[in-house]
Amino acid sequence: MKGITRRKFIQQTGKATAALAAGTAMFSSSAKARSIGANDRINIALMGCGGRGRYDARGMVEAGANLTHICDLQPSRLEQAWDFLSDVVQNKPAMIKDFREIIDSPDVDAIIIATPTHWHALPSILACQAGKDVYVEKPICNNIWESRKMVEAAAKYKRIVQVGIQNRSAPYNMEALDYIRSGKLGKIHLVKVYNLQPGSPFNMGPAEAPPDGFDWNEWLGRAPNRPYHQDILRSGWKNFWDYSGGFMTGDAYHQLDLALMLMGDVGIPKSVRSLGGRFAHRGDDSEVPDVAIYNWEFENFVMTLEHSTYPKYMRKTEATIRRKDALPYWTHNATRIELYGSDLMMTVGRHGGGWIVQEEGGGLVEKHFGRVPDVPHYQNFLDCVKSRKQPNATASIADVTYNIFEMANIAHRVGNTVLHYDPASRRFDNADADALLKSTYRPGYEIPDQV
Repeated sequence: MKGITRRKFIQQTGKATAALAAGTAMFSSSAKARSIGANDRINIALMGCGGRGRYDARGMVEAGANLTHICDLQPSRLEQAWDFLSDVVQNKPAMIKDFREIIDSPDVDAIIIATPTHWHALPSILACQAGKDVYVEKPICNNIWESRKMVEAAAKYKRIVQVGIQNRSAPYNMEALDYIRSGKLGKIHLVKVYNLQPGSPFNMGPAEAPPDGFDWNEWLGRAPNRPYHQDILRSGWKNFWDYSGGFMTGDAYHQLDLALMLMGDVGIPKSVRSLGGRFAHRGDDSEVPDVAIYNWEFENFVMTLEHSTYPKYMRKTEATIRRKDALPYWTHNATRIELYGSDLMMTVGRHGGGWIVQEEGGGLVEKHFGRVPDVPHYQNFLDCVKSRKQPNATASIADVTYNIFEMANIAHRVGNTVLHYDPASRRFDNADADALLKSTYRPGYEIPDQV
């Protein structure tokens, strides 16, 4: 279909913003979502056709959903998505550039949002307003303020919002939680989360002209205008605060959320401390740290996150291990969690890594193998779209995890300092930190205070 023009896009977004600000629904479908019977197939649409988005859409289709639209600003990505999905999709979906065609469609029940992070909040809110349920990839958004707006929209419009933190649907993680609750580990006062991965310098080179058929301005969305660089578009956007929370909220978000779940989802910590910067790749174009240590103080325990993007020997749990009865080599496992009980120690891997419990001297007390939890997470979302029960990873759950993560990012950005945060007022004890609670939104891409 013909791509939307910049002028029309801004006009439509402005109308959406005005309607939201007035507290009224912009789309007629918001008042009467399509009734879905127990045996009906759920109509889904995909926004963001990168590798993760294609994988999410395929998983939903294989779980029984019907794919009606795929949407991306890059024509080549649309074709790549169809190549990947064509063997599981009976009828070719509409291939579009403007996600508002999805929002407007009365036939779409739910939307998968797998865009760069700075494009998570606005379409999620508009989808909720239009009476559509949402599966949005992690992290839920790109600042603490808009995270709260997404929670408010899900509640106001009574929508199912599942966030892509799949570990909350993994049976082996539920077994680890039960083991912790049994008290066998003893009292846990220290939790260590790791995100130690290989990496390289990020250097963009000179600015370029955007490729034919691609609207760079639309991709930027609410972020400030800047020259086009293909390295940003591909995956380099994770190196900039305008588009993401860095590689920490990319991968480490999974480990941190799982650690919080295992500790009982105890809410917002009292304080955060940050230390880090560009040590391994000094002088490149990235804004985010390649070495960082964050510490959070909760009521009864301390949680740490150690992050790096340079040691070539550190690796995520191998795909083969995630799908069979095997455990990773924990010492070089990049994405593990360690829980230090007073009696025993537990090490947990995310996304199928399994877990072990050890006693003094390293003796193995317990072990459980894991499996990749994507399939049960997709199924949980589709089941909840039909039943209207809350899913395993709601916007409210993801909001707390995001707040905790962003506390650390902000502590780093204001000078590697100590911050205290009031979850009720959503304010820090630091004016510079408060200034980073909400991004600056370009005209036409705003999210209003009243969603």
